[in-house]
Amino acid sequence: QVHLVESGGGLVQAGDSLRLSCAASGRTFSPYATGWFRQAPGKEREFVAAITWSMRRTYYADFVKGRFTISRDNTKNTVYLQMDSLKPEDTADYYCAEAGFPRLCWRTAEAFDYWGPGAQVTVSS
Repeated sequence: QVHLVESGGGLVQAGDSLRLSCAASGRTFSPYATGWFRQAPGKEREFVAAITWSMRRTYYADFVKGRFTISRDNTKNTVYLQMDSLKPEDTADYYCAEAGFPRLCWRTAEAFDYWGPGAQVTVSS
């Protein structure tokens, strides 16, 4: 059973940076991709970024381009989300997810099969 755990969340001020980590364990396969999603209070979960296992492709939501960077260290089974120039509207619970099957699109939650419990990020103005 795949087990994902996010870490690195917290309370920061606008303009600050945070790095989220997603550590995977328990899997016996290499995931096709890993994604980050977020959900703010009262809003639907939305795509943030994704990276393929080979690291050849990365994908970002328009609202984080130039501010967030997704990366992975396959030797550590860990994916990172570096978040710079944080804004109050980035406040949300952030979830990482892995895909156990190939998909045509990595921008939807339905593409991913395994999810972590989430990490809270709060950005004050």
